[in-house]
Amino acid sequence: MKNKIIQHPKEVRRMSLKWKWALGTAIGVLLIFAVFSALIFQSFSGVLLDKEKKDVQNTLRTVTQQLSRENQELTVASTEQHLKPINSDPSPSKDENNLYSNAVIVNLSKENIAVGIYDLNQREVFASRNLNVPFIKKNEMTFTSQKIDGVNGYVARRAIYSSKTGKKIGYAQVANALENYHKISNKLILIFIVLIVTATFGSAMLGYVLASWLLRPIDVVNETIDIINEGDTPIGHVRVPDLHRNDELSDLTDLFNSMLDRMERYVDQQQQFVEDVSHELRTPVAIIQGHMELLNRWGKDDPAVLAESIEASLQEINRMKSLVQEMLDLSRAEQVEMTFKNELTDVRLVVLQIFNDFKMIHPDFTFILDEDFKGKSLVKISRNHLEQVLIILMDNAVKYSETRKEIHISASKDLKMVQIAIQDFGEGISKDDLKNVFNRFYRVDKARSRDKGGNGLGLSIAQKLIMGYKGTLVVESVEKRGSIFRISLPLTSEKITEDTKND
Repeated sequence: MKNKIIQHPKEVRRMSLKWKWALGTAIGVLLIFAVFSALIFQSFSGVLLDKEKKDVQNTLRTVTQQLSRENQELTVASTEQHLKPINSDPSPSKDENNLYSNAVIVNLSKENIAVGIYDLNQREVFASRNLNVPFIKKNEMTFTSQKIDGVNGYVARRAIYSSKTGKKIGYAQVANALENYHKISNKLILIFIVLIVTATFGSAMLGYVLASWLLRPIDVVNETIDIINEGDTPIGHVRVPDLHRNDELSDLTDLFNSMLDRMERYVDQQQQFVEDVSHELRTPVAIIQGHMELLNRWGKDDPAVLAESIEASLQEINRMKSLVQEMLDLSRAEQVEMTFKNELTDVRLVVLQIFNDFKMIHPDFTFILDEDFKGKSLVKISRNHLEQVLIILMDNAVKYSETRKEIHISASKDLKMVQIAIQDFGEGISKDDLKNVFNRFYRVDKARSRDKGGNGLGLSIAQKLIMGYKGTLVVESVEKRGSIFRISLPLTSEKITEDTKND
């Protein structure tokens, strides 16, 4: 059996965002400077070449004008007489000759320009310097670009005519090897290369430093996440420090801290929930276990003990069933905004329904309704959830109103909100208990609450439901005088359609 070759996945090489930023900046600057340098070089090159071209043409023109004074065919002696340097002569008759001679000297002295004069037989009679440029006879003035000593250069040619007789007396050829142009061009290229390399390297370093500074909040968030993942520090003690920067990454750190706050609350709630549930379930489980052990020992033969144990066990089982249901309701209440966000309910109809139901269920109580709704009062809430909240509050009002059995319900609205208030005249809530009344499993009087069948989850469920629909549920209470629970929900201008209609 052949051994199987196990191929491990190739490790992807990771590049830091800082280096990506620096590399991107460097490439961008490189391209910009390269294009910019090319344009500048092209412009300078054009200007320099135009100057070199004009130098060739001016030299050819000056030389031909100087030599056109001769009447006969050009010779070595006659040519040198006009093109060789002459001593300055202050006499007026020599001014014109001095002017031409000086112009010729200036043009002939240029190191990159070579002048050649030829007689009618195309024999060279004068050369300012040696350039490897073959002579070509031309009658009219011509200007060409050709290789001179292996590099590109300019060559101008024309015939020379006597200004006195009008006859052709020779030929002139001017060549420019563009030595100055090539020197300046090479210097410019070197300068541009140094500039581009310096700018690219400098921009890369600046980009890296800038990226390090800008991405510092992300590094701090990563460090915070690493601390959390290590698990040695409680989540409540870990936060991203304030970097005092008013930008989007600073907003990100604020959001991350807010998320950690929520996680801390969820962890605390989970721990509290587990502790409370374990505590709440411990008692009914212990009671049921005690009765089962009692029956197992000797209660099976005693009908009275058997009946009492079965009745007590069923009662505790019902309490456990109620507790589990309320815990499920509480869990769902935290997700109402996402699940039931499109449902609309007419508050007036629900208040009237709950009012009539409790009048029928509790005929020994006096229920008083005060509502001033005119027309529909629509709010974004599931009808079942609003009914559940009102039933929880009404049940509490009935449970804790033993002396004065009277419940007041008021409902009103303004331009933005709907308010519902449920008032009882029962035992009331002390100041110490008032701040905890909406906490899970909290009971003002635990012994009496257990006798009345409460698990301490009703008010928590009610508040979670109302808060999920952007409303508020608050309580005002005076001990021995009663309590008022106030609900506020935002009105909506939407209309009930088939999609949003509640059953």
